[in-house]
Amino acid sequence: MSNQQIVVRLNSESFPPTELERSLWSQLPAEVRLGEGGTPDEIMTVARDATSILIIAARLPATVIASLPNLRHISRIGTGTDKIAVDEATRRGILVTNVPDFSTEEVADHTMALLLSAVRQLPHFSSAVARGQRELAGKILHRLASRTVALIGFGNIGKAVAKRLAGFGPRILAVDPRLDSATAQSLGVEIRALDAALVEADIVVLLCPLLPATKNMLNAERIARMKSGVILVNTARGELVDEIALAQALHSGTITFAAIDVFGDTDVFAVDGFPTTHPIFHSPNTVLTPHVAAHSEESMADCHRRAIQAVADVLSGRWPRHPVNPEVIPRQTLIQQEQP
Repeated sequence: MSNQQIVVRLNSESFPPTELERSLWSQLPAEVRLGEGGTPDEIMTVARDATSILIIAARLPATVIASLPNLRHISRIGTGTDKIAVDEATRRGILVTNVPDFSTEEVADHTMALLLSAVRQLPHFSSAVARGQRELAGKILHRLASRTVALIGFGNIGKAVAKRLAGFGPRILAVDPRLDSATAQSLGVEIRALDAALVEADIVVLLCPLLPATKNMLNAERIARMKSGVILVNTARGELVDEIALAQALHSGTITFAAIDVFGDTDVFAVDGFPTTHPIFHSPNTVLTPHVAAHSEESMADCHRRAIQAVADVLSGRWPRHPVNPEVIPRQTLIQQEQP
């Protein structure tokens, strides 16, 4: 293993480094190199002798991780690690870290903004005003307090959304295998299994992580069992939903409105823009945002600081604060830190 410490920052074109990042890099005991990492070959070239990788949206498959002999640490500048082959990293003694709660408030706020936009049909009315019209025909609006909202996933963001929703007075269902009755009662939510919640809910909000068990969880069969006229909000991961089935349900009216910030079949982070040929982009009754729910000046600064601090910790021989694979036997000896 080389003694030189090299940090590779991927996604340098789709997410150019900020001045804050560059100032933090200057404090690392390592050389920092930039690369986009759009393909496995590109990553293997730029990171062939990397000690640590900083990554935002690129994919790190097992074949790439296996080809990097000096790699000790992968630091996700963000929360989700579904694009990183964590199991392969663990087998090879490579720590994976993330920043699990940097944007809880932002995502909860954005989720509520999308939900309220759907409930009050804001895209339709905004378009009507632009045409000089007041179109109410065919638009059925309901008081949010009269609705049943199902939160699919009840981690930090789910709890934050529940607290915001409580002020509007709807009935709130929560789907999460880790949720206990005491926590549910304290937050005013009812525990449900997924299929039961989908049958009861007027509004379904996806807030769970992308895992093998949740991929395509909202498929055509489950969509068919949902209430006619249901509203869907997704600020979690696009791959949770069969997007073709969703587009069909929007066209048929089975789903009356979809408010979406995340996409499975379309890379909205593409440097040169992304195609809008997928049916979801031409479905009626939608409000779409390009995976921006987590973004604010404050959340981005917090995220970069903590992701780079994790790199600094590992390069200096210390355990980082937020290991995704704490069971890993690292390639180097690391000293445990006292938690703040």
